[in-house]
Amino acid sequence: MTYDEAWALLCEYNQEPFHLQHAKTVACVMDWFSKKLGYGQEADFWKTVGLLHDLDFEQFPDEHCIKSQQIMTERGVDPAMIHATASHGYGLTVTIKPEHEMEKVLYAVDELTGLIGAAARMRPSKSCQDMELKSLKKKYKSTGFAAGCSREVIAKGAEMLGWDLDLLLADTLEAMKETETQIGL
Repeated sequence: MTYDEAWALLCEYNQEPFHLQHAKTVACVMDWFSKKLGYGQEADFWKTVGLLHDLDFEQFPDEHCIKSQQIMTERGVDPAMIHATASHGYGLTVTIKPEHEMEKVLYAVDELTGLIGAAARMRPSKSCQDMELKSLKKKYKSTGFAAGCSREVIAKGAEMLGWDLDLLLADTLEAMKETETQIGL
């Protein structure tokens, strides 16, 4: 499935600008990580997984990561892509554990991109360009801020990757800075 085909599929099931924006954000961050971690030859796959990870969330929130598997299977999507997108719901709605490094990155950055995006919207610049790691860490520690972004999942993602939490925060912030124009923030 190409990125453009994935975008068309995503738009069939999602109309909310917030959900579409989140999908583009995660896609760009996944693309950035694929290159940073030496998977550049798989960048399109990583990016498309990021785009489709919440395919079913808007219409089927109670079946998140379950309904998407059915939709993608019916469309003949690569089983590896189906597994990857579903694995970010591990421990929440599915028992599909992130196995590949890409799946672990998706698991870790999904919630974190939401937190960074919320922090950016609070800044006078409305951008993450001028955000420093210290500021992000402060927002991360404030459980009342962007309360819907699970710190437990973010921390568990860093642990799955074998990364220090600060590294995950710093790299994801850098990815969002470098891709902000592509994301359209």
